[in-house]
Amino acid sequence: MINIKKRFWVLSAAALLSFMILTAVLFTACTQKPKATAAKAISKAYYTCSMHPQIHEDHPGNCPICGMKLIKVEMSGNGMDMSENKIRLTATQIQLAGIRTDTVKEENVGSEKTLTGTVTTDDNKSEELSARIPGRVQQLFVRTTGEKIAMGQPVYSIYSEDLQEAEKEYLLARQQEKILHNPDVDYQQLISAAENKLQLWGLFPAQIRNIAASGKVSATTTILSKVAGTVSEILVHEGDYVTEGMSVLKTQALNSLWVEAQLYASETNSYKENDRVSVSFPDLGGQIINGKVEFINPELSNASKVNLIRISITNPQGLIRPGMLAYISIGNGSSRALAVPVSAILIDGKGSQVWVKNPDGSFSSRMIKPGNSNQSYVPVLSGLNAGDIVVTNGAYLLNSEAIFKNGGDNMADMKM
Repeated sequence: MINIKKRFWVLSAAALLSFMILTAVLFTACTQKPKATAAKAISKAYYTCSMHPQIHEDHPGNCPICGMKLIKVEMSGNGMDMSENKIRLTATQIQLAGIRTDTVKEENVGSEKTLTGTVTTDDNKSEELSARIPGRVQQLFVRTTGEKIAMGQPVYSIYSEDLQEAEKEYLLARQQEKILHNPDVDYQQLISAAENKLQLWGLFPAQIRNIAASGKVSATTTILSKVAGTVSEILVHEGDYVTEGMSVLKTQALNSLWVEAQLYASETNSYKENDRVSVSFPDLGGQIINGKVEFINPELSNASKVNLIRISITNPQGLIRPGMLAYISIGNGSSRALAVPVSAILIDGKGSQVWVKNPDGSFSSRMIKPGNSNQSYVPVLSGLNAGDIVVTNGAYLLNSEAIFKNGGDNMADMKM
């Protein structure tokens, strides 16, 4: 009986020891599993939309809201560094997210009026290539509108009896100088007169030298362009007969454009020529450029009694095209202050903030105290200094990343 009890206690002690060991192993596994999961989550990339940063997908595709292609965001390694309230993006991520920046400086923060205008070509930059000699167009080398044409580029070939006669006169004058040697005749004057005639009829000096070198008159002559720009209209076809002064084609210089809008007669006294204005283009994502008031029509329209105002803008990259819609912001006041573009400000329940680009290339959020803004700029009363670089496009994406990483407390430790 005593042996049975002793065996029972030994078995009970062994079972209790096994239970304690199993409990310890399970507890250790449970405590280590979240760390592994967290480590896995930190190293994971996700996909988001630059227009709707609240979208977070674990696979590539299109945004379910707007249909744009999702961009990949790396959350470990070189992709994203959230230490010390900073976000660091790669150059590819910055490009895909469309992040643009601007420097904090003094701007006109007075009252503004927004006009709706239309982009048109600058008539002062338009040119026209006209026929200088009569003849028949044998071949056209420029056939489509919208084609860019350079100075000296072949435009068309022409058969012209008048031009052939002028070339014969030039060759004859050169031949007489070589053969006759008459001291009473100024052969150089004859040659110069024949050259000038050919140049006035549209030939380039290189073409005249080729005629002298060959010593022959060709049946057709290639007319080279004396204008440069984008072809807006072609007025002749192959086989057409052209007369002197007839228009062959027209060009426009699209690196300089106009934006035309209308003002009421009572508003014209508030503006004057050479005033600086801001012009934005909805077709280009709200891109803003500076312009200048070029012209205010002194006459009212008979039908609508409104006035035409014309803004000149530059278009070095060729992104702006005639016919585009444009919004013109014209300041009525001259109040200037340290300011940032309206698109740079993010407002939530905690206040107003902007994202600043740091000297090391990272981005960090900063609380600011804004003043009364107009439609283009917000004065900054505190929180920023002149020369700071703020994000004007893509700030919502950066803010979304900060909220995603910090659970909405990305502004908790910030001072204004």
